[in-house]
Amino acid sequence: MNKKTLNVGIIYALLAYLLWGVLPIYWKMLDEVNAGGVLAHRIIWSFVFLVLMIIFTNQIKAFFKAAALIFNSKKTIMILFAASIVISLNWLTFIWAVQNDFVIQTSLGYYINPLISVVMGIIFLKERLSLAQALAVGLATISVLYLTFSYGVFPWVSLILAFSFATYGLLKKFISINSIYSLTIETLFITPIALIFLIFFNQNNTQFIDFSTLTISLLIGAGIATAIPLILFGRAVQDLSLSFIGILQYLAPTIMLILGIFLYNESFTKAHFISFTLIWIALIIYLASSLLDNSKHS
Repeated sequence: MNKKTLNVGIIYALLAYLLWGVLPIYWKMLDEVNAGGVLAHRIIWSFVFLVLMIIFTNQIKAFFKAAALIFNSKKTIMILFAASIVISLNWLTFIWAVQNDFVIQTSLGYYINPLISVVMGIIFLKERLSLAQALAVGLATISVLYLTFSYGVFPWVSLILAFSFATYGLLKKFISINSIYSLTIETLFITPIALIFLIFFNQNNTQFIDFSTLTISLLIGAGIATAIPLILFGRAVQDLSLSFIGILQYLAPTIMLILGIFLYNESFTKAHFISFTLIWIALIIYLASSLLDNSKHS
């Protein structure tokens, strides 16, 4: 890989994680719309944006070819449908958490997520866990338990975010489909559910007339805010090693943590500090182990 390609990949990755990191600001600006309504609009407008992108980038034939292969496989359909449900749960939890002042918990969730993925890889993909990785997972577990018992609040937001996104990643491991086409099919599955929810169960969020121009723009723009980071990430993965991507991915939860403490003035107690310190130590051990393993096999 030449230096130019590497630099381009780094730029794409940094942009993706920067956008993911500042997303809490976006959802915070939609406080007048409940989390379910925001999620429904996010799904619908994501689908619209992805379809338009496929059309304007002349990928219609390629998309329909991929869709035909998908719908000819019951296994692939089930995996993508399950992925659409899991990512919807992740999005809903994230939006609700941000709107209800749990930005620090969202940050913790995305710090924990890679370690949950390691455990899932062992259980479902028969991957082996090194001593260093086992230590990292153990420290993460101690961190969550310490926060639960000392702070008196079970970090369910963090765990739902971590487990749902790790499960989403695991499901995508079982299929090999263009990321844009895959996300389009996933949003296709849940767009009818989102429409039904808005029309029959959340009518206040169906009528744009009650919203400000800014809120309407943000709801429609939710599709772009969702798809762009995923597209940038998909492009970055092509140019960078997974270990390097693994290092950069902690930019997003670090930004969320800073936002939660300094912008939204959320409580950051001694228990939080100790828990996050344990998580950071676990991540350093995990990343160092991964980089060492990669250097041995390169």
